[in-house]
Amino acid sequence: MTTLKTERLDIRSSDDVVRVRQLTRTMALAAGLGLVDQTKIITAASELARNTLDYGGGGFVLAELVEASARRGLRLTFEDKGPGIPDVEAAMKDGFTSGKGMGLGLGGAKRLSNEFSIHSQPGEGTKVVIARWK
Repeated sequence: MTTLKTERLDIRSSDDVVRVRQLTRTMALAAGLGLVDQTKIITAASELARNTLDYGGGGFVLAELVEASARRGLRLTFEDKGPGIPDVEAAMKDGFTSGKGMGLGLGGAKRLSNEFSIHSQPGEGTKVVIARWK
């Protein structure tokens, strides 16, 4: 896999969540994603940026325009140093929430992505990687 372009954005406020959506749209266009795929990755990015802020206490997103086997895509890595997720399996289920949300964030982001991985350690933080391919 080749990385063609990389941009990092800190997530510290609600304004940053908006900036994550804007960056995702710009990078999705550069990847050549169609409107439906753009909408899916932007929605997933918005959910994950909000989780990074609300549950992780802030962090960052690394957006990468990538190419593999002659196809382009967008890979987003969200990382925080928050309290972590004690039970990732439970957190992935629709309806699970540790706050006031609807409990669709992680599972919804997974469904909206072609690739999804999550690593979380209690007391160390959470890292979620998603990708959408053309």
